[in-house]
Amino acid sequence: MNVYRPLACLLWAGASISVFSLPSALADESDQAAELDPIVVTATLGPRTVGESLSSVTVISAEDIREQQPKEFSELLESQPGVSVSGNGSFGKQTSVFMRGQASDATVLLVDGVRIRSATVGGPAWQYLPPQLLKRVEIVRGGRSSLYGADAVGGVVQAFTTPRERGESGWVEAGGGNLDTQQYGAGFSSVTDQTSVNIAANYFRTDGAPVIEGGEDKGYDNMSGVASARHEFSNGVEVGFSSLSAVGNSEYEGGDQDFRFQTVGGGIEVPITSHWRSSLHLSEARDELEVFSSFPGVFDTRTRNSRLENWLTAGTHEFVLGAEYTVDQVESTTAYEESSRSNEAYFGQALLNFGPADLHLSLRNDDNEAYGNQTTWGVGVGYALSANYRVRANTGTSFKAPSFNDLYFPGFGDPTLEPEEAISYEAGIEGRYDQWFWDLAVYQSDVEDLSLPSQNQAGSVPEARLRGVELSSGWENNGWSLRAAVSVGNFENKETSRQLARRAERTARLGLDKQLGTWGFGTTVRAESHRYDDVFGVGRQRIPGYGVWDLRVSKEFAKDWHAYLTVDNVLDNKYATVKDFNNNDFIVAGRTAFLSVRYEFAR
Repeated sequence: MNVYRPLACLLWAGASISVFSLPSALADESDQAAELDPIVVTATLGPRTVGESLSSVTVISAEDIREQQPKEFSELLESQPGVSVSGNGSFGKQTSVFMRGQASDATVLLVDGVRIRSATVGGPAWQYLPPQLLKRVEIVRGGRSSLYGADAVGGVVQAFTTPRERGESGWVEAGGGNLDTQQYGAGFSSVTDQTSVNIAANYFRTDGAPVIEGGEDKGYDNMSGVASARHEFSNGVEVGFSSLSAVGNSEYEGGDQDFRFQTVGGGIEVPITSHWRSSLHLSEARDELEVFSSFPGVFDTRTRNSRLENWLTAGTHEFVLGAEYTVDQVESTTAYEESSRSNEAYFGQALLNFGPADLHLSLRNDDNEAYGNQTTWGVGVGYALSANYRVRANTGTSFKAPSFNDLYFPGFGDPTLEPEEAISYEAGIEGRYDQWFWDLAVYQSDVEDLSLPSQNQAGSVPEARLRGVELSSGWENNGWSLRAAVSVGNFENKETSRQLARRAERTARLGLDKQLGTWGFGTTVRAESHRYDDVFGVGRQRIPGYGVWDLRVSKEFAKDWHAYLTVDNVLDNKYATVKDFNNNDFIVAGRTAFLSVRYEFAR
C-alpha cells in the first residue's frame, strides 16, 4: 500500500469533488441481449448474463420502471425475491430494505457504480433515491463482501441512470394525483459507440398522508437531477463521469428534515495490451441531513473512494486484481468521539470457464482503522446441464462494519462492538427458454454478532441463522408479460429462537402486463406476512401481514405521446410495517391515483 495509498490521498485531497467512470461494459451491451436472460455487471464486476453470473439476480428494466410509474424507489423493491421492505409511513419517510433477512445496513446500494450510505446510521437512505430518473436496477442477493467489502452481507442493489439504447432520445413529463401530488421532469440523451451524454431532472412533491392514526398529513418534496458523459478515444482509452443529486424536505411525526443525497464519480480505463486493461475510478458520495424537531441536529456524511482494477484474460478465463481506498468523514452537531475513518483493501477475482462448467473465486482483505482487519472469500460453481438448464452453488464469507452511531454516538454507542461476520451457502437451479424462465434457490447464512440495537443502545445478537427458499419466474409472448416471485424464510435469533425484528418471512409478488395496440394494461399484487417489532418499554409486538393490489393503464394517444394512469392500493388497505416509540403503527398511505402525460422521442 506504500504506492497506492499516497496516490489515493492525493487524488481526493486536492479537489472538493472526485469522479467515477460509467460502467463501460454496460454501455457496450448488445442490443440483442435476451430480455429473459439479460446481461448484468453487479454480480461479478463485469458483464455476464444472469445465468452465467452464478448468482441470484433480479433485473428491473427501463420498460418495467416506465410501466410501473413508481413514486418511491422502494416500490421497485417491495416483495421482490428475498426482499422485504418496511417504512415509517409513505413518501420520503425512513425506509429499511431487508434482503434474505439481513438488516437494511447489510445491503450495499450503488448508483452508477458509486456506493452511497450514511456513515452515522450505517445504511443508505433508500427513500431519497428518485426512481423517475433510473434506467435500470440490478438486485444481487447473497453475500458479496469478497467483491464489495463491508456491508454486502445481504446483497447489492445497483441503480443505473445511463441509457443503453443507441441514438438520440428525449422526454418531457408532467403529472398529478390525489394528496396534491405533482411531478415534472425532462431529459435528453445521445449514445453512440464512442460517445454518450445524458442529462435529466425531476421534481416531485406531495402533501402526503398521516403516518400515524389521527395524525396530520406529512409532506415530501424531492428535486433531483442526473448527468453523465463517456468518450472512447481511437486508441481505446475511455474516460467518463456520472452524477446524481437529490435535495428536498420530508416531514414526519414530530418534525421535518432537509436532506441531500448525492453521488458523483468518474475516471479512466486504459487498454494496456489485448489481454490486459486497467482502470482508475474515483468517487464521492454525500448523505446530508438537517433535523428540525425537539431534538434538532446536523448529520453530514462524506465518503470518498479510489478504486484501481486490472482485468486480464487468458483464453476463456478472466482475472481481476485491484485495490481500493475509502475515507468516511462525519460532520455533525453531535459530538462523536471520532469523525473519520479510512479503509484500505486489496481484492482479486478469477472467472474460470471450462466448457459447460464455470468456477468463480474471489478474495478480499479490508484493513479499517476503526475496527481492524477482515478477510473475506467467495466460491461459486455452475454447470450447464443443457442449453436450457443450469445448476449453481455458492459459498463465502462476509461482514458488516459497525456504524459511527454503533461505535460513538453519545449515550448509545459501544466502541467495543465487533464487526458482524457471516458465512453463507446457496444452491440453485434455473431453466431459461425462448419465452419464459424460472429460477429456484435455497440459502442459509450463519451470522455472528448480528447487529441488532435496542431503541436506546447499540448491541448485537451473538448468533443468528437466516435461511430460506426463493422461486421466481417470468414469461413474455404476444404482448403479454408475466413476472412472479415467492419467498419463504426463517430468520431467527438462535439464543431465543425468535423471529428477527421487522423482517417478513414470507413474501409474494405477481405482475401481469398486456400491450394491446396503443393501449397497455397491467396489475401487480404483492403480499408480505406478519413481522415483529421491539418497542421500548412495551416489548415485542406483532404487526399483521398485508396484501396490496395495484392497477395501471397507458395509452399512446399521438405519435410519441403517452398517458399513464396508476392506482396503487386499489382496495385502500390500511397496514403498517413498523411501530413508533409509543407503540403506534406507522401507517402507509391508502389508495393513491396518479395521471401523467409523457412526450418521448427516439431516433
